[in-house]
Amino acid sequence: MLERLRFFQAQAEEAYARMYEARIGSDLAGCYSDAKESLHEAIALAQRLGLWRAAERLSARLEEIKTVFRRQFPG
Repeated sequence: MLERLRFFQAQAEEAYARMYEARIGSDLAGCYSDAKESLHEAIALAQRLGLWRAAERLSARLEEIKTVFRRQFPG
């Protein structure tokens, strides 16, 4: 299960990195959506495993990505 958690974290970070290379529009929105979805999966898994600090850290990362997206890619 920890391997799966690391997988979701890595997927989120890869999607986040792709945001900076994506074209404005559906490509960018897709990367943002992928990052959020992967982090939601990671948070849920961490909670199921009782890894509360990890869940909090992942939640903070999700909020950070949302903030960056809103500031750097205004709609």
